[in-house]
Amino acid sequence: MDYENMLSDRVKLIKPSGIRKFFDLASQMEGVISLGVGEPDFTTPWAIREAAIYSIEKGRTFYTANRGLLELRKEICNYYKKRFQVSYHPEKECIVTVGGSEGIDIAIRSIINPGDEMIVLDPGYVAYAPGVELAGGVPVAINLRHEDQFKLTPDLLKAAITPKTKAILLNYPSNPTGGFMTKEDYEKIVPILKETGIIILSDEIYAEISYEEEFCSIASFDEIKDQVIIVSGFSKAHAMTGWRLGYILSNSVLSSAMCKIHQYVIMSAPSPAQYGAIEGLRHCQEEVMKMRDSYRTRRNFLVKTFNDMGLETFKPLGAFYVFPCIQSTGLSSDEFCEKLLEDQKVACVPGTAFGPAGEGFIRVSYAYSIEELKIATEKIKIFVDKMKSR
Repeated sequence: MDYENMLSDRVKLIKPSGIRKFFDLASQMEGVISLGVGEPDFTTPWAIREAAIYSIEKGRTFYTANRGLLELRKEICNYYKKRFQVSYHPEKECIVTVGGSEGIDIAIRSIINPGDEMIVLDPGYVAYAPGVELAGGVPVAINLRHEDQFKLTPDLLKAAITPKTKAILLNYPSNPTGGFMTKEDYEKIVPILKETGIIILSDEIYAEISYEEEFCSIASFDEIKDQVIIVSGFSKAHAMTGWRLGYILSNSVLSSAMCKIHQYVIMSAPSPAQYGAIEGLRHCQEEVMKMRDSYRTRRNFLVKTFNDMGLETFKPLGAFYVFPCIQSTGLSSDEFCEKLLEDQKVACVPGTAFGPAGEGFIRVSYAYSIEELKIATEKIKIFVDKMKSR
């Protein structure tokens, strides 16, 4: 039987993740130093682990409500109100999801009809455009500019909106660029979003990993708050990647629609993870800040080191990635990463894995110890000097 003919046309058209190619290559080699994974190198805070363990010991391993434990939803809403001055109702406007990834998926599926356009940012996280395509929508890319530090500007936004535009997907602080939108940056585009009435899906998973500038949620602008769907979670700030726990905040109409999908495909997020997250929101903010401060130190080291070796790198204000420009080497993004892996056994991710606008750049994660970063960058410098001396 030809099983290829049994596959969904949409699935067949989806390209594999560009990140996986380099992970697979690196996994076949001995002694590779990888700077490609966007995963905190910190252990989940003990208070979170202890609360989850205790919940298992007490037999709290049953399904929770579809939307998640009400106690957790209250803590999530309290957190967003206290930290970012945005209010949501825990019973009607909050859903606990299996990671931020599920949140993005069900948010897109709840609003996109076949043929609807959804604006995505390029470079952008690898799952965004395929998520739109799998829902039958049409992703429309905005090519962000290095000279703007990959911010979304009013001219770029206006040029991308058409009569078919249903929504836009924002991600600040950004994966892969570390780009950041301040309150003043958002003030420039909010009138456009209000006038058009499009839905704003805001992936705020890196909100707590913000450095010199305070994070501003786009939902904090009252005039467009009901147009916003916030997706976030515990993976990055609380070092809980494997726990697979996220959440969605939105107005009650959108929330009800998303909950329909969630209850059929998931039922509820893992209960021990939810009990752990309650403890995390109540008592682990100090540890979150310590992790953030460590990331800042690593960021400063990488920005200076890459600039010193001639790879222009702006200072990202959030997340834990730098996005060096490698055009001075004369190599494409793919060539640079392939040859670097082959020559020095250091794995990075080509910028093109995050969209065509990423050509000429590589993504380097600093979710690694400063010792690992020093060894890796010494090897990268050897490689760059070789390429420039050809």
